[in-house]
Amino acid sequence: MELESVKRYLEKGGGGDDDKNKSTMEEMPTKFFERFIMQGLRVDLSEPGRVICSMKVPPRLLNAGNFMHGGATATLVDLVGSAAIFTVGAPSVGVSVEINVSYLDAAFGGVKFLDFCD
Repeated sequence: MELESVKRYLEKGGGGDDDKNKSTMEEMPTKFFERFIMQGLRVDLSEPGRVICSMKVPPRLLNAGNFMHGGATATLVDLVGSAAIFTVGAPSVGVSVEINVSYLDAAFGGVKFLDFCD
């Protein structure tokens, strides 16, 4: 694949008509991905500087290997981590600049896992 066609592919969001992709993105509800990933998340404990959550991994977050997609995991770490920062009195949650996630084991579909943020 030539470099120019790779550029066109990426800029068009995977192919297709620019106008079609633009209108599709404009129709998406605000914070769609956060809602998509966090649906089903349960807060088990919330105290200053600490949030503990649990979630049964839904099929929509699975990758081809039938375990939770790394991007979904990183998004959860980002969102729940922001919530933990918010518990200590930060006026807003802001945007993460750098995230380091260590994937020690897979979270398989239908299995409950815990997410700890300190």
